[in-house]
Amino acid sequence: MKKYVAVVIALAFAAAACNGSAEADEGSGSDRVRGPAFVEDVRFVFLESYPVQVRATIVGNLPTPCHEAVAEVTDSDGTTVTVDVYSLVDPQAVCAEVLDPFEVTVEVGSFETGEYVLIIGDAEYPFTI
Repeated sequence: MKKYVAVVIALAFAAAACNGSAEADEGSGSDRVRGPAFVEDVRFVFLESYPVQVRATIVGNLPTPCHEAVAEVTDSDGTTVTVDVYSLVDPQAVCAEVLDPFEVTVEVGSFETGEYVLIIGDAEYPFTI
């Protein structure tokens, strides 16, 4: 029981340290570095508009709770859209080494009727309008 209490206290301390460092980056210019994000699934949301607006909800895991997920469209050639998914982390943060689930939504773009492909890393996610 004493080990369990010590683990809970250590995790709470690490989580508090991580939350403070992630908040500090917004507009402060702190030195966060790029890290991995492990994509597990992509779900598409098609908005009722013309042309149809498409959003992708990307679900996966981050290496630790101190990492923050980032997804951004990096290229679009009409039928193929490339999205870069990664994480940002303060390299000085003390954090528990456990996977942390994430979910981010990115605006893919507006599309006419047709077949398209969303590329994330080496994986392709086709969608049809």
